[in-house]
Amino acid sequence: MTLALLSAAAAAPTRLDPVELFLTADIIVQAVMLGLILASVWVWTIIVSFSLRIGALGKKSREYEAEFWEHQGSEGLLTKQVRKEVPAARVAAAGLDEWRKSTAKQPVDRAATRERIAAVMESQVAEEADALAGRLNFLATVGSVAPFVGLFGTVWGIMNSFFQIGAQQSASLTVVAPGIAEALFATAIGLFAAIPAVIAYNRFGGAVDRYEAGLQRFADKLHTGLSRELDRA
Repeated sequence: MTLALLSAAAAAPTRLDPVELFLTADIIVQAVMLGLILASVWVWTIIVSFSLRIGALGKKSREYEAEFWEHQGSEGLLTKQVRKEVPAARVAAAGLDEWRKSTAKQPVDRAATRERIAAVMESQVAEEADALAGRLNFLATVGSVAPFVGLFGTVWGIMNSFFQIGAQQSASLTVVAPGIAEALFATAIGLFAAIPAVIAYNRFGGAVDRYEAGLQRFADKLHTGLSRELDRA
C-alpha cells in the first residue's frame, strides 16, 4: 500500500499544465475555453491595431492642421487623397464646402450660414470619432461577458465532478480534482480575456475623447475664421 502511494505521488504532475487541462477537459468546457481564447486573441489584435492607428491619425492630423493654418486652407490641402487619409481634412472640407454653398447666392444670411457650417463640422467630427471607436465595442462586450462565460465553464466542470463522484462512488481527490481543475481553468481564461479588454476599453475610450476634442477645437477655429470672412462679405 505504501509503495502504491509513493508510486502515485511520483507520477503526479509537479506543475500546472494548461495544455493537459484543455485536452482532458469535458467537450463543453473545451468549447468554452476555445471561445475565450479566440476572444482573447481578437482583443489583443484590437489593442495593437488601435494603438498604432490612433497614433498615426493623431500625427497626421497635427501635421495637417499646422500646414492648413500656414497656407490658410489652400485647395491643395483638400484633395481626395488627403481627405481619405486625414480626418482633420474631412472636417475642414465639410466646413468649406458648406461655406461655398451658403455664400454662392446673394444676399448671404450670415447667421444661418454660421449655424450650418458649425452643424456640418460637428457632424463630421462625431462621425470621425464614431468610426475610430467602432471596434472598441468588442472590448466592452468581452470585458463584461467573458467572466460569465468562464463561470459557465466552471459550473459545468463542477457538475461533471459531482457526476464522477456518483458514478465511481468515491469522493477522493483522484476523482474530484480533474473536474475542479478544468473548471477553475475556464474561469482563469475568462479573466485573462476580460481584464485586458476592460483596461484597454477605458484607456482607448479616453484617447478617442481627446482625439474628438482636438478635432472639435480645429473645427471651432475654422468656424471662427469663416465667420470673419462672412463679416467682410
